[in-house]
Order: sequence, then structure tokens, then C-alpha cells
Amino acid sequence: MLTNLKVDPEQLPKRVIVCGDPKRAALIASKLDDQRQIGENREYHSYAGTWKGVEVAVVSHGVGAPGAAVCFEELAKGGVQVIIRVGTAGSYQKEIETGSLVISSAAVRQDGLTSQLVPAGFPAVANRHVVDALVQAAGANASDLKVFEGITLTLDVFYSGVLEFPHKLYQKAGVLAVEMENTALFVIAALRGMKAGSILAIDGYADADLIESYNPHTDVMAKAIEAEALIALDAVIAVSQ
Repeated sequence: MLTNLKVDPEQLPKRVIVCGDPKRAALIASKLDDQRQIGENREYHSYAGTWKGVEVAVVSHGVGAPGAAVCFEELAKGGVQVIIRVGTAGSYQKEIETGSLVISSAAVRQDGLTSQLVPAGFPAVANRHVVDALVQAAGANASDLKVFEGITLTLDVFYSGVLEFPHKLYQKAGVLAVEMENTALFVIAALRGMKAGSILAIDGYADADLIESYNPHTDVMAKAIEAEALIALDAVIAVSQ
């Protein structure tokens, strides 16, 4: 039994979709055939079923890299081989509007967790086969949405304090969006031999000069999350184990 996920590894498929919100995990799992819940503990809600005849799991990991890392580590212990995160993010670029999708090819490590796992120069990079599968699946499932591919940034903070984070610096460097878990996923996947990737629905602008309002609970966002879930499901079964 996996300690924190409370999942029997024998019930855990080798291909997994992860997301932060337990309710979103239930929503994605509802799309599976033969859907069933296989575990529930704290923020970690786990489901299994089939997508187009292939066994797939959906697991929620909560908010932030440390808690998400617990999920990713235990999925690795359970024998998972392919893992795709379905998340949300704030945009750094004007053309990446609310409701757009971003496929993360790599992530800037500005979290605290990965600095305790690997040296400073260790990259956080998505698996190229997973990225390719996400791009291909996006062509079939998001023809009416804008889809971007590139570098994202992982932070630990959601609400700012007295220190100013250099958003402009990363914006000028071409970083597409900012979120809170990708580096944990990419680094742990590299360490544990999993193939990992991430697709993000943009819920607003992170840069203060671009932001007008922030409301992640809109019809536009619901459409984007629906699309990224279908993209991730198609991609996770397309990648060879």
C-alpha cells in the first residue's frame, strides 16, 4: 500500500494523469470507461479506468511542489511509467490569453523543493516523447484554442509578500507562464525513470502590467480545462512505456 496515496500498487495503472484539484481529478476520471476510485487520503484522490481500451489512472496532488512531490514519488514507487500533469497557470506573454493552453517543454526551478533533491544546475525538462504526444493530441482536440509550447516557471508563492519577484526578467527571457508544480514533476520523473509532461490552461496574466482581472471559474476556463484533459488522456496512452 502506498503510504500517502492509500493506493494498492497492484490496482495502479502504469499511465497516470495528475492534477491539483481533487474535484478536477473526479471530473477527468468520469471520462474513463470502467471508472472506479482506488484511493483517497487528504488531497490525494485516485481513480482508475480505461481510455480507448488502455488502463489509465487519475490522481490529484494538491497545491504546491512539496505535497505534489509526495504524490509523484509514490506513483513512481507504484511502478508508474508515464505521467502527465493537467494544470492551470498564469501567463507572462500578452498573446497567451486566458483560455489558451501551454505545453511545458521545460521549467525554470524557482521552487524550494527541487533544490533539496538535485544540484542547482540540474535541469527540469519534460520528456520529449510526451511533449510530442501532447502537441499531436492538441491538434486533434483543441483546434479552436490557441496552443503554445515552451518554457514555464515554477514558484512556491501564490500571493506576494514584501519582496518583489522578478516577473519582468522571466517575461523578457521568453518564459510563457508560471505555476507551482512542474519542476517537482520533471525532476522526480528524471530521478525515478518516469516519462513526464505537462499541459496548462491559462487562467489569467501573472504580470502586473497585463493583468486586468483574475477569475479561474469562467466558461472560457471550463472549456480550456475540458480540452486539456482530453489532450492529456490521448497523449498518455500514445507514449510507449
